[in-house]
Amino acid sequence: MAPSAILLDAGGVLVFPAPSHVLPPLREAGLDPDLATLERAHYLAMADQDAAEVPPVGATWWRNYLVPYVAACGVARDRCEALADQMARQVAGRSWAHAGLGARDGLRAVAALGIPIGVVSNSDGSVEADLRSIGLCYAPAPAKLPAAPGPAAPGPAGPGPAGPGPAAPVPAAPGPDGAVPVGVIIDSAVVGVAKPDPAIFAIALAALGVPPGGTVLHVGDSLRYDVAGALAAGLQPVHMDPFSLCPAPDDHLHIRRLADLPALAGG
Repeated sequence: MAPSAILLDAGGVLVFPAPSHVLPPLREAGLDPDLATLERAHYLAMADQDAAEVPPVGATWWRNYLVPYVAACGVARDRCEALADQMARQVAGRSWAHAGLGARDGLRAVAALGIPIGVVSNSDGSVEADLRSIGLCYAPAPAKLPAAPGPAAPGPAGPGPAGPGPAAPVPAAPGPDGAVPVGVIIDSAVVGVAKPDPAIFAIALAALGVPPGGTVLHVGDSLRYDVAGALAAGLQPVHMDPFSLCPAPDDHLHIRRLADLPALAGG
C-alpha cells in the first residue's frame, strides 16, 4: 500500500553537527576528519546512545553523545572524555545547522512522491529556523499546534527542553531558493513533548491532516527515539542506518540514505 504521509527526523536524516563547530577542537587534537567521517561518527554515537541501558537526559545528552563521536573521528580512547567535556562547553547552540551529504537530493526525491511530508525533531527550539537558514526545507504556513502537554525529552537533534507551548503565529514567508516546502516542522521544545512519546507524531499528523496508521512512514536514525516512537504511535518506522549498525535488522525497515526511500515507498 502506498504511504499516506512521510515524517522525517532532522538530526541524522537531514542535518548533522556543523563542521564549523566540531572541527576546530578536533583539529586542535591533531585530527582533520572529512565530512563522510563526521557523518559516520554521528551514526556511531547514536548507536552507542541507543545501546545505553538508561536513556540520556537533557543536561548531559550532548556531552555523552560527543564521547563516542570524537572516538569515531580518531581521538585516542584515553582522551575522548576530556575532549568531549571541552567540546560540550564550547560547542553549543545552532550546532546542527548543516545539511547532510545527499540530504538535499534525497529530500527532493521524497518530495517528488507528492504525498504529505513533515519533520519531527527532538530539538531545542531551533530546528525550523535552522532548516530554513541552510536552504534545506521550510514550512510555508505556520502549523496550528495544540498547547504543550509537558516537558520534552532529549533526542538525536539535541536536547529538547520543556517548551512554552506553541509559538505565536507568524505570517507565511517564501522559502529560500531550492528549499523543499514541507507540510509541518515539529520541534519538541515548541510542542513540549518529544520522541518516543507517540503524542509528538499525533501533533505532526494532525497538522498534516493525515490519520495515524501503518501507511505513515517515519524515517529516523535512532532505535530509542524514532523506531520505538513510531511503533508506539502505530506508524511504520524506517531506520536510517547507512552503516548497518542496527542490532535488530529484521524487526523493521531500513535505508542507507534518504534517496532510497522513494523505492521503498513504491515511488
